[in-house]
Amino acid sequence: MTTTVPTSPPIFEGVLAARYRAQTGVDAGGLERALSALLVASDDALPVPPADDRTVWGSGGSVDPVAVAEILHRAQAERAQPWPVPLATAAARLHDDGDREGWESVVFERQRRLSRAAVAAAHTLADEALGEVLDGVWLLCEQSSWCWPAHDDALRTHGSVLPVVSDPYLDLGAGEVVGQLAWIDHLLGGQLEARYPGIRSRIRHEVRVRVFEPFTRRRDWHWLGLDGDVHNWNPWIHGNVLVAALRLLDAPDDAAERARIVALAIEGIDRYVTALPADGAIDEGYAYWWNGACRALEALDILRHATGGALDAADVPALRETVAFPHRMHLSDGWYLNLADGQARPPAAQPWHALHRAARAVGDPDAAAHAAAHRGAGEPAATEHEGLGRLLRGITDPEWVGAAAATSPLPRDVWLASTEVLLARPRAGSAAGLTFAAKGGHNDEHHNHNDVGSFVVASDGVPVIVDAGRPTYTLQTFGPGRYDIWTMQSGWHNVPVIGGVEQGAGAGFAASGVEALIADASTSLSMDVSGAYPGVAAPWRRTVRLDREAGRVTVEDSWPSGGSTGGSSTSIRMLLAGDVRLEDAEMLIVTPLDGASPVRISWPAGVPAALVVRELDDPMLSDVWGRSLTRLDLDVTTHDHLVVTIELDQTNAEDAR
Repeated sequence: MTTTVPTSPPIFEGVLAARYRAQTGVDAGGLERALSALLVASDDALPVPPADDRTVWGSGGSVDPVAVAEILHRAQAERAQPWPVPLATAAARLHDDGDREGWESVVFERQRRLSRAAVAAAHTLADEALGEVLDGVWLLCEQSSWCWPAHDDALRTHGSVLPVVSDPYLDLGAGEVVGQLAWIDHLLGGQLEARYPGIRSRIRHEVRVRVFEPFTRRRDWHWLGLDGDVHNWNPWIHGNVLVAALRLLDAPDDAAERARIVALAIEGIDRYVTALPADGAIDEGYAYWWNGACRALEALDILRHATGGALDAADVPALRETVAFPHRMHLSDGWYLNLADGQARPPAAQPWHALHRAARAVGDPDAAAHAAAHRGAGEPAATEHEGLGRLLRGITDPEWVGAAAATSPLPRDVWLASTEVLLARPRAGSAAGLTFAAKGGHNDEHHNHNDVGSFVVASDGVPVIVDAGRPTYTLQTFGPGRYDIWTMQSGWHNVPVIGGVEQGAGAGFAASGVEALIADASTSLSMDVSGAYPGVAAPWRRTVRLDREAGRVTVEDSWPSGGSTGGSSTSIRMLLAGDVRLEDAEMLIVTPLDGASPVRISWPAGVPAALVVRELDDPMLSDVWGRSLTRLDLDVTTHDHLVVTIELDQTNAEDAR
């Protein structure tokens, strides 16, 4: 049984189509025909030298020696170990208790081992190293499905808790595998085929059946964004399909199919780029930039290379702006403003070379400096954790390998009108003092949390009033029970609970009257958040302000007298990280994480305060915040106005350190 496919949609023409039309002189419909002439040969289509270029991969070659040394050490040690094997019971378990990690962690580690093996083989060209690559490739070819079980539609379509091999589903997992196989073929295809004749044809067969055929046959994939909802799956999958088509469709009679699939990939990425706001903001936040906008930048850079520079999207305004997004969300060191499902302290091992390369392409020295700030002396230029393609690009990019350390720019004020996010710090270039960020927006953002009007305050760049982020993903995370998870609820964000009512989920639950005011003396964000609450008609005005001269942040809320409804209480809540000590009825002291300066939070007399401790047992949360977070609840049921003041606690600073 195979999926019934609707009629293909008309060709989409967005900002990329317009740019490429101007560069090639063909209309959007004619781009596919033009690609047959524009695309370079498959052997030269990917911007990484193959293993037979010994000026790069041989002893003393230009490839990053630190990365190669680390990978060689691990690859040699694990050759004697059995390969990780994902079990059917682990895949089926998703439908029992929602667990994703048991299957995904095994698959991820197997692919990382294969990436290490590929680099080791490219460096040594030894038979045992090539054999290790063969085993890893063969295991992928024998794996029943490349789709991650959490994404597969086998249960809905076929009633099966296991993948149906006759109806492969093209998701992020399948995209990652096809990309990895294409990069391996590009890097080592000649050596593998000489040692093990037939392996390249096996790769091409599996890729055609599992990826190329469903990609071209089905035009209803949700990640295409045909309904206008374009998210990070789009460039992530399209980029991997693009790489595979450029490298693996290399037979003389493949030219037309190669051009067609590349044209479809361009059209798909065009939907994403066209939907990208003019300010380059990502509503999922910094953590998802790497697998959304960054994936688009990487794919389009590969396309530029594969067309000999004929198709170049570097001057598309939204793409230029999104290159700045990571440093605009930076708080200090490893801390970032986190929105939606992002972490406040995301993994440090990101493909910084991709940001550095994109910054060079668009001419953004601040973005390049932010990337280079992560180029530590004696550290590998890239790792296998970001995927083989990213690893290869990072360790063979001479400008990145040789990049000098730099300092992150830390802009003083950042206003992103598209997502209604404002960030302000006392001065540019320094994390010292109090930084705040606040958001308006709506409650149907990608990876949404119900958080309209929420804010974060950091001391010396370390979050003190925080957004918890998200726990480990399970089936529930993206199912109908998403908002049963406490981290997604507005009650655990820094927003009011109005008359016992928390915020609703959906685009209709949104801020209104949002106003950002940026000046030397102070910066503020003001909005009406009442529209985020079902059944709340009276306005609730919130203003978050940084007073640079006084060195304080204030949060001012005002609403009609008698904020409660139906006898239920109204409260203003703040989630705190660090050691929290209630000093008296109107003040508490927070000693932040990482040794940042203590903070004093105070409110007027007559407002009852309570502390609620939330123990953290999920590593996605505890690895960031420690064993617990503390919520401050201020009962304002009988009030109509409240100002909370956040200041550095100079009097307690010495005792706390």
